[in-house]
Amino acid sequence: MQELVEYLVGKLVDDKSSVKVEVNGDVVNITVSKEDMGKLIGKQGRTAKALRTIVKAAGAKEGRNYTVEMTEI
Repeated sequence: MQELVEYLVGKLVDDKSSVKVEVNGDVVNITVSKEDMGKLIGKQGRTAKALRTIVKAAGAKEGRNYTVEMTEI
């Protein structure tokens, strides 16, 4: 799951070195730089919603229910 999220978020942001993804149980923590937070959220939260949908679908395939949390540095 971590590799999938790192790949997707890496394609969305400009500063790929600031991307940190941690999976703690059923929680996926995504940390990006302050400048890239808007790109991760997207217009009206559409990009964030799509990312959460993908993570939920991939988690369902594994039999897990993941929650996505996004923070900035």
